[in-house]
Amino acid sequence: MTSPGRLRERVTIEAPQRAGDGAGGWTIAWLQVATVWADVISFKGTELAEADRLEAREPFRVVVRHRGDVKSDMRLTWRGRVLDIKGAFDPDGRRRWLAIDCEERGK
Repeated sequence: MTSPGRLRERVTIEAPQRAGDGAGGWTIAWLQVATVWADVISFKGTELAEADRLEAREPFRVVVRHRGDVKSDMRLTWRGRVLDIKGAFDPDGRRRWLAIDCEERGK
C-alpha cells in the first residue's frame, strides 16, 4: 500500500464532543485524539449542487500506521484544512496500515 518513507505529512485526528451551551442546547467541540505521520493523497475535486448553490468537495485518501480508534464521525486536520472522515479500512488485512477516505468541503 505504502512505505514508511511516504509518511511525510502531519495530520491531527479529532473526535467530536457535545458541550452544553448553557441555554438547554449544545454545540460540538473537537478534541484532539492524536497527531500522526501520514501519506496524504488528493483526488480530483468535484462540485455538487446543494440547496441551490455549488459546493466544492475535494476527496482525499490519508494513509497512517494502523489504529483501531478511527471512526467515521471523526475528522482530520491537515495544513489548516478540515477533512471529514467518510470511512477507514485496513487495505491488506495485516493491521500495518489504515487508509482513511476523507472529504474537504467548501473552500
